[in-house]
Amino acid sequence: GHAHTKRGGGGGVRSQNPLRPDKNWGDPPWGVLTHPLPLQPPPAKYGGRHTVTLIPGDGIGPELMLHVKEVFRHACVPVDFEEVRVSAEAPEDDVHNAIMAIRRNGVALKGNIETNHNLPPSHKSRNNLIRTSLDLYANVIHCQSLPGVETRHRDIDILIVRENTEGEYSSLEHESVAGVVESLKIITAGRSRRIAHYAFRLARAAARRSVTAVHKANIMKLGDGLFLQCCQEVAAEYPEISFRSMIVDNTTMQLVSRPQQFDVMVMPNLYGNIVNNVCAGLVGGPGLVPGANYGHDYAVFETATRNTGKSIANRNIANPTAALLAACMMLDHLRLHGHASTIRRAVLASLDDPRTHTPDIGGQGTTSGAVQSIISHLPRA
Repeated sequence: GHAHTKRGGGGGVRSQNPLRPDKNWGDPPWGVLTHPLPLQPPPAKYGGRHTVTLIPGDGIGPELMLHVKEVFRHACVPVDFEEVRVSAEAPEDDVHNAIMAIRRNGVALKGNIETNHNLPPSHKSRNNLIRTSLDLYANVIHCQSLPGVETRHRDIDILIVRENTEGEYSSLEHESVAGVVESLKIITAGRSRRIAHYAFRLARAAARRSVTAVHKANIMKLGDGLFLQCCQEVAAEYPEISFRSMIVDNTTMQLVSRPQQFDVMVMPNLYGNIVNNVCAGLVGGPGLVPGANYGHDYAVFETATRNTGKSIANRNIANPTAALLAACMMLDHLRLHGHASTIRRAVLASLDDPRTHTPDIGGQGTTSGAVQSIISHLPRA
């Protein structure tokens, strides 16, 4: 049987998470503390408005971004979007324009840009180019059981911190002789420590109790060994937070059997990608979970699983929840906590409405119906 969530006062939904029994859904610090470092958001412009770079991306990205704009309009959010189009086949110049726009505004909201694996090796992933050029070294997703969504597991509340700039995503591959490919996975002490510090500061800022480092140091004794050693050294500086390490294969088994044991998790790039997707699946799939990429200077917000949803594009059945919650993370980053809270509460309150149950979470709802339901839950202006 499912533990039912009870609605508390103020529109928050009380979660029954055993690790954090005191937390109210939709209230800060949910999403507010996802960036514990002193990354200052750009100051508001004239009239208290912020300019944000918008990259619609491919697949369902463009339609979801239209809905984000619509919800922002109804909630009177003081944000102006500067739209930059980058698609899979776009020349690198387009990517550089997007990168310049993010440097200018400091903040971006993006859909996913398709990366076709049939293209030649010289073609770099556009998403990866954006992350590495801006040194967006921390990918953070928040996987949390949502009220009103039927899933196998309840009471999940995990923050996953993924190293976003090196590891297996170094784009250093060559064919030494025909039929023999060497693909280099780069692990450095500097970047491993940096992401470990990030995870522990996040744990401290969000009042979390434990950090789990995920690795494969039993096989990759030098590469993952270095990552693990850096995590252990950093853990010693945060004595109030318990630390453990777990091998990646066991981690995936533990996640699908007893996900409630995890609090904050930290890992290198590829494991992060896989674990992010496993966790998103546990709480209801790619349509529900938001993600963020943070560096020292810039922040880019997107859906957690970074898929384009090409197969359901332009069919009005994509779930708008993940895109809207990512937009809320962005508003929190801009210190527009009131607007973030208002929209987040509307999104969560609407999950009880059959209209918001799109096919991905077992309903017959449409994107536009879900958005109308969310707008109906916003306070009347």
